[in-house]
Amino acid sequence: MNRTLPLEEEVSMKKRARSLMFLGTGSDVGKSVLAAAFCRILKQDGFRAAPFKAQNMALNSFITPEGGEMGRAQVVQAEAAGIAPHVDMNPILLKPTSQMGSQVIVLGKSVGNYLAREYYEYKSDLIPVVRQAFDRLASTYDVVVLEGAGSAVELNLKEHDLVNTAMAEMADARCILVGDIDRGGIFAALLGSTMLLTPAERDRIMGFAVNKLRGDPGLFSTGVEILESRSGKPVLGVIPHFQNIAIPEEDSVALERRMKLGGGAGSDERLTVGVVRLPFISNYTDFDCFEQEGAVDLEYFKRPEEVFRYDAVILPGSKNTLDDLAFLRRTGLADAIAAYYKSGGTVVGICGGYQMLGLRVTDPHGVESDLKEVPGLGLLEMETEMFTDKITCQVEAEKLSGDGAFAPETPRLFGYEIHMGRSVSVGAARPLFRIVRREGMEVGVEDGLIQPDGRVWGTYIHGVFDNDAFRAAFLQEVLSRTGKARVALSATFSYREWKEEQYDRLAAHIRRHMDIRRIYMDLGLEV
Repeated sequence: MNRTLPLEEEVSMKKRARSLMFLGTGSDVGKSVLAAAFCRILKQDGFRAAPFKAQNMALNSFITPEGGEMGRAQVVQAEAAGIAPHVDMNPILLKPTSQMGSQVIVLGKSVGNYLAREYYEYKSDLIPVVRQAFDRLASTYDVVVLEGAGSAVELNLKEHDLVNTAMAEMADARCILVGDIDRGGIFAALLGSTMLLTPAERDRIMGFAVNKLRGDPGLFSTGVEILESRSGKPVLGVIPHFQNIAIPEEDSVALERRMKLGGGAGSDERLTVGVVRLPFISNYTDFDCFEQEGAVDLEYFKRPEEVFRYDAVILPGSKNTLDDLAFLRRTGLADAIAAYYKSGGTVVGICGGYQMLGLRVTDPHGVESDLKEVPGLGLLEMETEMFTDKITCQVEAEKLSGDGAFAPETPRLFGYEIHMGRSVSVGAARPLFRIVRREGMEVGVEDGLIQPDGRVWGTYIHGVFDNDAFRAAFLQEVLSRTGKARVALSATFSYREWKEEQYDRLAAHIRRHMDIRRIYMDLGLEV
């Protein structure tokens, strides 16, 4: 494990990492996954690698050991590299709070909400921040694996570019241009993108990666010849689409792909967990672990009539709790979830979803929304108020004793908090957890609330279900209410070990289909 990176010290530039960057012909072409793959490949080959993305726009975020907030994609890449995530790996994070604006996170801390035009005016002030963050990584690691954003050649945005070709120049990076053949138009995408680059930018492109091919890569040999002859650039890999490797994804495009119309709902051999697809859903990676449980089907849904399909319903995190709560009321989902609970269903809320379960949510300072107050679902006897200061920290917690939920007792669990709301019980709802450590310091703070019947509860702790014992206890509790005698829950599944296996499988897949030796030679690396 590498040492914690300093945020303020002057960095010696005598030692500088090699820089490998993945640029894309568009969004969702596979840049994040390929960056994660190379972080693991470099680790396997004995190099100390670190990920970097100058600016990320996502509603999925993570809290580092130092209490800084960063995008999940770089957290995944850091895990693949075998290092602790640090905000230097994602110095700017934009978290959309509306169709026109975002909360801006700089080096892990919120600097306020900005409309798009306001942010563009502010962006030039962030260039030194990005450069210094990259330089700290480059002076500490052997290789920095960079990721661009969207298309590398959006000409109308290029003047303000901070994350694609401008970042490649700043990092003196060698670049691989990634295209998605599955969506069609691979020749126009790769060759067109190359033509729109300046000569200096084209010189940085070491070659192409043709990603997500369905079928035999050998059948694309003529396509390889066309790409190479017309561009003068080598095709460094034709990578088959895979379904047997699961790597967390963070953007809305990936989430929409996961929306399901059916599945195991109604099966007496599987539990079904439904997650409400909120407009401003955040940190939906909290539920990835359920997709790997052999006896569980996870589905995202957004129609009231679907609620009764599930054995448990989860309200996820939200970047705009009041607007999302208003959405639940406007669409009839609020009434449907309340009826589901009254009929015996189990309802859980995480962070923003937890806040929605109460009697009301108020935002007197306009922290998240223009709405000042919205009635909650009324399932938890609590009230929530938004404050201007944001809690961001990793935590260690223990479940408080009590009847009606998660027996037997589960061991201490780990997760992280990202919230601006404070929730208090105003009735029978009792605390669910005690946070015993925040950022490594001992505390004794109560978190979460649960109604006496145990069928509705919530918490501010993200990642709570990643803890194997707690997840198993929750699923067993849900199972006990369903009467599904044929469901066989796993008693041995380790989500942490499973993730490590996925990174290794991803690395093996990319090694088989990309010219790693040629890429290393271009970077000046020797194995």
